[in-house]
Amino acid sequence: MTEENRDPQEFQTRIDLSALHEAVEKVRHSFGQVVIGQEKTLDLLLVALLADGHVLIEGVPGIAKTLSAKLLARLLDVQFARVQFTPDLMPSDVLGTSVYHQQHHTFTYQKGPVFSNVVLIDEINRAPAKTQAALFEVMEERQVTADGTTYKMDDPYLVLATQNPIEHEGTYRLPEAQLDRFLMKIEVGYPNVKEEVEMLNLHHRKGVVEVDGVSPLLTAKQVVEMRKLVQQVQVSEALMRYIATLVQQTRNDASLFMGASPRASIALMNAAKALAAMQGRDFISPEDVQFLVPAVLGHRVILAPEKEMEGLRVDQALQRLVAKVEVPR
Repeated sequence: MTEENRDPQEFQTRIDLSALHEAVEKVRHSFGQVVIGQEKTLDLLLVALLADGHVLIEGVPGIAKTLSAKLLARLLDVQFARVQFTPDLMPSDVLGTSVYHQQHHTFTYQKGPVFSNVVLIDEINRAPAKTQAALFEVMEERQVTADGTTYKMDDPYLVLATQNPIEHEGTYRLPEAQLDRFLMKIEVGYPNVKEEVEMLNLHHRKGVVEVDGVSPLLTAKQVVEMRKLVQQVQVSEALMRYIATLVQQTRNDASLFMGASPRASIALMNAAKALAAMQGRDFISPEDVQFLVPAVLGHRVILAPEKEMEGLRVDQALQRLVAKVEVPR
């Protein structure tokens, strides 16, 4: 149903998204003062924040992946921790460990860096499988279980991970089970000439850009309240069927060796609700879903080997798939 066809009385009883929209615009403005030419990256990061999902940021070195993640965390008045993944990193270095106190003959659990509101994991594919697997529980269930005790994470809880797709030496491929726990994967590309000139001007005027000088704009309570508003965004039966059909098609497409799981359907719907709310709408549209398909489904599917050898990319396969599915009106 389009906005023009709605009953005026029905429209008036919808949720008020003006405060959320205003907050998003403030974040966009502050972000743009530090990072040039990453508007889409920021929008997807905000979608993940409002949809309560984690993000994998992928791109070559030097394109502000880590800076973007740090800046988003800085714009939130919450606890932040950064972990540099390396081949010798152990699970206890991430989750924490029990420390024995000889004087009292007791153990105390020393919490690791994952016990923050925003956790930045730099170069996540540099750590071995056992350390990557340590993140499974905390990413999916927002808790850590150690020595029979469960520790819950505070809201909001967001994991931002970066990785370089080009360099393979000394890296460990993320298992599908972990990739599926990321709401989306953002592929960050190079800036265009205009954006790179703006970047040069910024560094020429101010030198090294300091994230610490940026003031927080949103509190943890505000983020939680905004998420509650996002949950109220309307999703019609037709749009639910559209989302389910898109995901179902990934399992039947000859170009794909592995399709997306039902978790992908939920992720796509929740992300679309967040995107609609950011745009001041209390209902999702097919365009919201189509815009998010590459980021939400791209890391959840695997190309068929023969198609990969032919040079087909995942985003191209998904684009063809979307074109085949009838759009609800």
